Amino acid sequence: MAKSINPKGLDITPYIDHTLLNQTATPEQIQQYCYEAERYKFASVCVFPSYVKFVKEFLQGKSPKVCTVIGFPTGATTSKVKLYEAQEAVENGATELDVVINLSWLKTRKTEDLHREIAEICEETGQTVKAIIETSVLTEEEKCLAVEVLMDTGIAYIKTSTGWYGGATVADIELIKSVTKGRIGIKASGGISTYQQAVDLIVAGATRLGTSRAVDILKTETKKES
Repeated sequence: MAKSINPKGLDITPYIDHTLLNQTATPEQIQQYCYEAERYKFASVCVFPSYVKFVKEFLQGKSPKVCTVIGFPTGATTSKVKLYEAQEAVENGATELDVVINLSWLKTRKTEDLHREIAEICEETGQTVKAIIETSVLTEEEKCLAVEVLMDTGIAYIKTSTGWYGGATVADIELIKSVTKGRIGIKASGGISTYQQAVDLIVAGATRLGTSRAVDILKTETKKES
């Protein structure tokens, strides 16, 4: 693991997808995340598809983007279902789609099916797609294969994790970066709970961070500095 580095003055806020993927989340909680995203100028608010329209209306004219998840958290729904879910999300106002890949296809080397499914979502929606590869359940070889297959599907980012089976590590970000070589973005997600952890992931190559703890991270760091 790389040594912790803390670049002076690094602002992590533009990297953050302010994420609330809790099945019991209320409209009031979603609204609070929207307020916070606008206040801190986070990159986006990420919610389940059923809240996309609500978030779109609330963030109208504001800087954070509307992000949602597709095929979440297993990636095991059919391609037609994923495509419909993605298209409906875009119709409702989502401009960023975090799509869980079919992990069984990856592990059984059905790479043509994997490529086709994600490429179709990219082509048909025309929006920013982040492909979630769930690094915690993959071997190093499988991680590299996933990135290689997905890079030319039209995706904007490789995303490490759903957060349901483990989280992002510096080693995974470094590995993904060694394959992507800057051609696409990298989103680190899952278990990000401290400022230093966020910084380490960014230094390693992450260009987005998915976390539900962003405000706590910033408040804790502010207290340390004061």
